[in-house]
Amino acid sequence: MTGAPARLLAWLVVLSTFLTACTPAVDVNGTAAAQSSAAASAPPIAGDVATHAPATVATLPPAPAPPPAPAPPPPVPQAFALNLYQEGDFVPQYTFDWCVAASIQMAHNLIDDTGGASWAAPAQQSELWEMARARSSNSFNGANPRGWAQVLTEVGMGPYSVVSVATYEDTLQTAARAIAETGRPVGLVMWSGRHAWVMSGFESMGDPAQFPEFQITGIRVLDPLYPHGSGQWGPSPEPNSLLTPEQLATQFVVREPRRWSTDLPAGYLLVLPVAA
Repeated sequence: MTGAPARLLAWLVVLSTFLTACTPAVDVNGTAAAQSSAAASAPPIAGDVATHAPATVATLPPAPAPPPAPAPPPPVPQAFALNLYQEGDFVPQYTFDWCVAASIQMAHNLIDDTGGASWAAPAQQSELWEMARARSSNSFNGANPRGWAQVLTEVGMGPYSVVSVATYEDTLQTAARAIAETGRPVGLVMWSGRHAWVMSGFESMGDPAQFPEFQITGIRVLDPLYPHGSGQWGPSPEPNSLLTPEQLATQFVVREPRRWSTDLPAGYLLVLPVAA
């Protein structure tokens, strides 16, 4: 029996050694480092409180608005010219009385650019004279500006009206603007109300369609009395002559109120085309 305890004790020693050999060693420092690394790389858990301060985002001031584009410079008046005249439009007056009738014929020729026959016959001029005289009333028993304007309107070239303008410069601008707007000629009451010319065009500094104020530098005229002229008022210019304002002013003057009865104020008279 004494041998049994000794064998039991030896067996326990062997068993203890075997268990010690099967148990892995634990490195305390290595385990802590691994746990620390795992904790650092693990995603945050919902509900955890962040321990770092939020990033600060700088707010920039708004960019200044670009300056407005500069206004374009105002247009500068340029040389401008308009002329309705074509070869064959001129008609002479066949008597010293028929200036209004000849001016009506010339107005037709200036307006009609379709290539049709021109108005130039003496018989037609006589008829137009009688029409204009029948629509006029004055002490001279002739054709006055109102009869002139009315015939132009009745035969299909109107509407036309008679206007009186106080100043010479305004008169030229009014006539030029009417030609530019309507494409029709203007009647000029010449020699203080004794004669009729036709203004067929003009030259200016500035287009009347663009500038309220423009300077007339030349006037295109047709005098049906050419080539005779007047001993008092001067020679008749050639058809389609370009006169300066100073040249025209020697024969285009204020109408005398006594020449015919009218309610128009004294001034420069125009037989003016009116836009329809």
